[in-house]
Amino acid sequence: KHRLVPPPAHPGAPGGGGDGGGGKGAGGGRKLPTCAEHDLENYSMYCVSCRSPVCYQCLEEGKHGKHDVKALGAMWKQHKAQLSQALNGVSDKAKEAKEFLVQLKNLLQQIQENGLDYEACLVAQCDALVDALTRQKAKLLTKVTKEREHKLKVVWDQINHCTLKLRQSTGLMEYCLEVIKENDPSGFLQISDALIKRVQVSQEQWVKGALEPKVSAEFDLTLDSEPLLQSIHQLDFIQMKFPVSVPPVPLLQLEKCCTRNNSVTLAWRMPPLSHNPVEGYILELDDGDGGQFREVYVGKETLCTIDGLHFNSTYNARVKAFNSSGVGPYSKTVILQTSDVAWFTFDASSAHRDIVLSNDNQTATCNSYDDRVVLGTAAFSKGVHYWELHVDRYDNHPDPAFGIARINVVKDMMLGKDDKAWAMYVDNNRSWFMHCNSHTNRTEGGVSKGATVGVLLDLNKHNLTFYINGQQQGPPAFENIEGVFMPALSLNRNVQVNLESSPTYL
Repeated sequence: KHRLVPPPAHPGAPGGGGDGGGGKGAGGGRKLPTCAEHDLENYSMYCVSCRSPVCYQCLEEGKHGKHDVKALGAMWKQHKAQLSQALNGVSDKAKEAKEFLVQLKNLLQQIQENGLDYEACLVAQCDALVDALTRQKAKLLTKVTKEREHKLKVVWDQINHCTLKLRQSTGLMEYCLEVIKENDPSGFLQISDALIKRVQVSQEQWVKGALEPKVSAEFDLTLDSEPLLQSIHQLDFIQMKFPVSVPPVPLLQLEKCCTRNNSVTLAWRMPPLSHNPVEGYILELDDGDGGQFREVYVGKETLCTIDGLHFNSTYNARVKAFNSSGVGPYSKTVILQTSDVAWFTFDASSAHRDIVLSNDNQTATCNSYDDRVVLGTAAFSKGVHYWELHVDRYDNHPDPAFGIARINVVKDMMLGKDDKAWAMYVDNNRSWFMHCNSHTNRTEGGVSKGATVGVLLDLNKHNLTFYINGQQQGPPAFENIEGVFMPALSLNRNVQVNLESSPTYL
């Protein structure tokens, strides 16, 4: 067993000062941190059980011998990725909070204006009554004032509370972004767990309903001036201002309606000065071929994205509102055209946690020696689709698998072992087709570094064909396949693959 020490610095060499010290010279690099228990050893591994960096000597002495130990660099990247993902959630909530603050401030204006309107109506009605109404008029005015002050107080409390939370979340985000820039893995990992927990707790603070006004700008107070004078002391506000009827026609916000690949996003709102309450909306879409409309969303939101549609198709969409009185009329129909060409990348949000993506999610590898699955961001249900994957690295003869899968495919084993995937797995000499863990059609010819694997999904003929370096690999692999499929890949740490997304031919 040997102990490695840094070489002595030579006079005149970069970083080698004449004082013989261990600090940085004028051009010296950052000094790597050493183990707290072994001064001459740099941190090189990370103990998952103890949640701390360790050195080679720590492992040799057996203190962490039975613990789960991983490479320091890999854990550094993993924790950075976890922190970044958590920050994305907080960032989204912060954006919603800013929009919510604008909504609350508009609500203040509406409350002020509506309160003044109600006071004016109340004064006009009371002044028209006999002298016996004078004292009752003052009481009713007090009720309106108290209601307005209560609403204003509730809204201001929400503004102050939301502003405080937003300031705390923003400060935490700025601090975390500076920490992510840290180039010292061990220093980062010493605080990353705590930061991840703090970010997750910060995100959980924005619970459902936290970004909804607690009061309405409307004053549900209408003075009934019809009773006779002997009933004047029973005068009070009735709760409903207007008879409840079905909601009016929603207005589609065309500037916010858009398409991306085979997804469409629609937005709508209710017309101004609409007094009838709305309990929810029903969004309908046709089949992209002029067929019948079908419900694709029912709920309270006014923005909806529908995924997994057909490429190169024209869809008609419409929306209607409903309440306890019934369903209102349909909006105008909006026409949306999905893309005729499918460009996609690997999907980081649904990939197995051991998958490592880079190059704008076009390059994939893995941290594990076991096979892990990653899907593409596009979903295909009709037409002809072809894409290619380039093998950038191929070590120790692994068996990567290429093909298609459902969205709910099992991601912790080789592609094709369950009934949700159809794949070709290949080594350096030959390939096999696999579905439901059934291996068929062994074919000579494998892959190596630099090889290109092509996948041809023909949903017009309902079959799947594979290619290696431009040559068809065996017969059509699978036939009679129907439904919605996503590009899929499984690999381990011995393989790195780059996606070269290609157009969709219909």
